Amino acid sequence: MLKRLVLLSLLALAPASAAPPARDILATVRMQQAQQNVELQGQLREGGRVVPFRLTQSGPVIRYSFTNPDEALQLRIGDKDSRLEEITRTGAANVGGKEWEQKVRGTAITYEDLALKFLYWQDAKVVGEDYIHTRRVWKLELTAPSRQSSYSKVFVWVEQQSGALLRLEGFDWGGRLTKRFEVVSVQKIEGRFFLKQMRIEELNPSTRKVQTRTYLDIKQ
Repeated sequence: MLKRLVLLSLLALAPASAAPPARDILATVRMQQAQQNVELQGQLREGGRVVPFRLTQSGPVIRYSFTNPDEALQLRIGDKDSRLEEITRTGAANVGGKEWEQKVRGTAITYEDLALKFLYWQDAKVVGEDYIHTRRVWKLELTAPSRQSSYSKVFVWVEQQSGALLRLEGFDWGGRLTKRFEVVSVQKIEGRFFLKQMRIEELNPSTRKVQTRTYLDIKQ
């Protein structure tokens, strides 16, 4: 807890001309992601299709539970790495390799997106600052360590005061924008701010036009 407060203080107090190291910003983002203890209902919306799910989070362990057919995906956020697991009746099986490319219930979100591996990439740097919805943010450029990722680079916009992720853009190995995530709105749950709606857009790499648009909604 003390470490989290120190990192958040550094982000909030850093002057505009002196950004904290990218590794410190990413450490704060990971801690911010792992601080909730909630059980909520959610849904994925794409066109006229709605996919409901239950979100259960206990600190660094986040579980997404689907029905029809039954499926549970569990994300463990660690200090040095994350692990995505598929929960079955016989236990938990790690998700990786070719499975990263699999789409969650046919939406624009892939298993790799859920795993948040980019938050641990070592080749990271602050490339500027900006404002999103009047909130002051750091912009970071993260470079993939290998071609195991479908992204060569990911740009993230992190709110300076809280360490919350507000926008992400993923680029393929040809340097073309293919995916964009953006927080549309947030809500207050038990005294803490939590995601309310996120928009996920899959783009045509050649034209940069949106091919599919998925919304992730979280309800109290």
